[in-house]
Amino acid sequence: MSRVSATAWALAPAAAAILGVGLAWATGFSQRTVLPGVVEARFYGFFLDRYPLFAAAILYGLAALLVTMIRPGPGRPVRRLAGGAVAVAMLLVAGLYPTFGGPTLRSGFATGGVAFLNGQTMTVAYGLGAASAAFVFGLAFGFGSLLMAGTVRRGGGWGRWLLAAGGRVLVRYLSLWFALAMLGLAHAAGLGAWPRRPLTGGEAALAAALVLLAFLPHSALAWLDNRARHRPPSGAVA
Repeated sequence: MSRVSATAWALAPAAAAILGVGLAWATGFSQRTVLPGVVEARFYGFFLDRYPLFAAAILYGLAALLVTMIRPGPGRPVRRLAGGAVAVAMLLVAGLYPTFGGPTLRSGFATGGVAFLNGQTMTVAYGLGAASAAFVFGLAFGFGSLLMAGTVRRGGGWGRWLLAAGGRVLVRYLSLWFALAMLGLAHAAGLGAWPRRPLTGGEAALAAALVLLAFLPHSALAWLDNRARHRPPSGAVA
């Protein structure tokens, strides 16, 4: 895999999330937008109003799973297709069931709220809430990706492999923690009243910048993983 293609695969999910922000701005999407009643009841509400850029996180996750399904990899096509369908369903449940936010934002809000009521500062409570939300989101995201993976490649024994795998899981979890924490600060950063009213051009640019900054660490890890997966063995002849 060339450096350009590895970068494109890694940045595609973030690009999809930013494209979603641009589409919301271009169409004037807001809570005034008329949707079918069953959709409005499940989509509009407290969590969309409070954490609107979580929608970008859902788009990012879905796009990342789609990339895993279609890019060249060790897993067989049937496995990637079947595992991808289950992975997408798990991510949608984590983000949208029973309404927008799903168990992800509900666990984060509950954890942060309990921490604050127990005397933690708002900053600490917010960090704990973001950590809880990242755990739920990452569990669905990571397990779904695992379903699509091919044969486990390990070298140097199980101990070294488990240590390396644990390290990868930890840094990816931390990157999702950072992402959800950044997205949750949208209103504090100046996003305004969206989605109660349509996005302005300046707010759309701010939202796109926040989404890019939020997912840059996770995208960088995906890029490094892509390069490592397709690096030729040491000593191989070019």
